[in-house]
Amino acid sequence: MTQVRDGDTIKIHYTGKLDDGTTFDTSLNSDPLEFTVGQHEVIPGMEDAVIGMEPGGGKTITIASNDAYGPYHEEMVVAVDRSEFPEEMDIEIDQQLSVMLDDGQSIIVIVTEIADDKVTLDANHPLAGEDLTFNIQLVEIVKPLIYTG
Repeated sequence: MTQVRDGDTIKIHYTGKLDDGTTFDTSLNSDPLEFTVGQHEVIPGMEDAVIGMEPGGGKTITIASNDAYGPYHEEMVVAVDRSEFPEEMDIEIDQQLSVMLDDGQSIIVIVTEIADDKVTLDANHPLAGEDLTFNIQLVEIVKPLIYTG
């Protein structure tokens, strides 16, 4: 039977859980996730795990935080004066905001704390510092185009 190789486009179903058993994402109630192995479309640990799998096969893997969304960086958490936000803006805990940096790039931050005069923003990925466990089912290997020349 055909096995997944680098460069193959594949479809998988997955369920991702944290160490405490909390499910943080799943594709089971939607279309399978499709990606091309080796194109860095998913976290590196996921790409490595599917190599050698066969359609219909499954496995459970744990991806260390460094191979997933990286370590959690305290320096990416900042308290901003409330006066920096528009007065009419409703700010809530866990709200995602887009923040423009001095160099013109924008990043997504999450509101983690609100005080009378300060709003704490976290620019870490929500899964930074977390080891992730995935149950993966290989649905299909999509054959790459055959080039003639």
